[in-house]
Amino acid sequence: MAKTALVFSGQGAQYPGMGKELYECSPAAKAVFDMAEAIRPGTIKQCFEGTKEELSVTINTQPCVFITDLAAAAAAAEKGIKPDFAAGFSLGEIAAIAFAGMLSYEDAFRLVCKRAELMDKAAKECPGAMAAVMKITPEQTEEICAGFKKAYPVNYNSPAQTVVAADVSEIDELCEKVKALKGKAVKLAVSGAFHSPFMDAASQGMAEYLKDIELKAPQIPVYANYTAQPYEGDYKELVAMQINHPVRWQKTVENMIEAGAESFIEVGVGKTLTGLIKKINAQVSAVNIENKEGLDSL
Repeated sequence: MAKTALVFSGQGAQYPGMGKELYECSPAAKAVFDMAEAIRPGTIKQCFEGTKEELSVTINTQPCVFITDLAAAAAAAEKGIKPDFAAGFSLGEIAAIAFAGMLSYEDAFRLVCKRAELMDKAAKECPGAMAAVMKITPEQTEEICAGFKKAYPVNYNSPAQTVVAADVSEIDELCEKVKALKGKAVKLAVSGAFHSPFMDAASQGMAEYLKDIELKAPQIPVYANYTAQPYEGDYKELVAMQINHPVRWQKTVENMIEAGAESFIEVGVGKTLTGLIKKINAQVSAVNIENKEGLDSL
């Protein structure tokens, strides 16, 4: 029997006005935004009216993207969507575990605010850069990174796209190495070298924060970035370790397809994951919900 996976977008897809249409057309989405506003006043205004620059600051980006993701998922559920699996890209994984009942929405939002604070602090203390590497294989990208002191593959997005993190002093030379192999490298406008050892302090801080948080068993399988497998074992370790380890997105999608997923619904900001899923396997269906049009298309 065909199954459906709900996937939650990550940091980097944010844009001014995100979530506004969902807020206006879905009572369930509005309730999610209002919950966030009560905990972190100003969140709604940042999502709907914030500038691109304001939304690109990590301590703003993560709460705003997270709440838009969760609002879109709530709106989809309101329409009758009942997914069999869930997964999220980086930040989106926290929205996925909240949707799956592992955390209350309130506790998940507070966790995201703490995560943003920790990652912002780590990025300032250990500056790094990131670049998207395309048109060469992940294995070739790994070989290039191995030739530098501080360069790491951090997002395994698709067969032809891997994001790398590196020391600021090495990123330009790394991009040149990619071009020498007929690949393409595009430096990303991000504030830190996420999902790499540059984030070790943030991962440790999250592990400490999670000591006082209870994570319940998920109501549907949630695939973790760290393992590309459904959550099992030490849930808290999976949440903390994804901060300074690679996002294994391609393998995550492949594993969900192997488990029976034929339809993917991306909820939240943009359609980045929808595009990646189609590149990973063109045989599955992939659509996104970020506004009224997407919601109506369900």
